[in-house]
Amino acid sequence: MLGGISIWQLLIVLGIIILIFGTKKLRNVGGDLGGAVKGFKKAMHEEEKDKEKDEEEKPQAKVSHDDEGDTYDVKAEHKVEDQEERK
Repeated sequence: MLGGISIWQLLIVLGIIILIFGTKKLRNVGGDLGGAVKGFKKAMHEEEKDKEKDEEEKPQAKVSHDDEGDTYDVKAEHKVEDQEERK
């Protein structure tokens, strides 16, 4: 079965745990663990919704290459000024 552990050995261990901690404490631990898992799943689901919402709200930047005459080369301007100063 589980690496050589039989069902009877598991029941004996479970019985000892119940005797040590009591059923009330085990129930509280189980409830806390279940609440933590439920909260984690809820947070993960909300995070996915937030990502989808953010992606929908972000406007897409559009780049147009129609007006190529508007570019300005600063280095070329400095070269022309340097050449005029040398003369």
